[in-house]
Amino acid sequence: MNQKEIKELVEFLVEKDIAEFELERGDVKIRIKRGHAFAAAAAPVAASYAPPVAALAAVPSPTSAPASAAASAASGSEEGFEIIKSPIVGTFYESSSPGAPAFVKQGDKVAVGQVLCIVEAMKLMNEIESETAGEIVKVLVSNGQPVEYGQPLFKIRIG
Repeated sequence: MNQKEIKELVEFLVEKDIAEFELERGDVKIRIKRGHAFAAAAAPVAASYAPPVAALAAVPSPTSAPASAAASAASGSEEGFEIIKSPIVGTFYESSSPGAPAFVKQGDKVAVGQVLCIVEAMKLMNEIESETAGEIVKVLVSNGQPVEYGQPLFKIRIG
């Protein structure tokens, strides 16, 4: 996959408002994930391949504190709590496989970037990560439950 193809892919994802996308071609794997502020990231699996960063410049990223504060308010936060919402439509899974322990449960402490659950969409397993450090106050959905875009999944006490 060359720089032009990656740029076209990013532009298509922005145009169609797709929050997360994963592509595998042989030993190359690209994952693009757009957060609340619509930032993109690509993660190559093969050490011999690194997508050009310039291709990702088509997607705006947060540049100021007021913008990130507005994004936090729009994400459904209330004072002292953060609501983690589903970035896509799919099926909620609390663990990586049947019979495996849940990624998190009520009362667990979580760190920024820690995997909270998986939302499966179109046979792709999308890891949903914590955007804040804190304690899981409530898991708002059940294992195997269908979820909508923007549906609250977890309530986290910040801190």
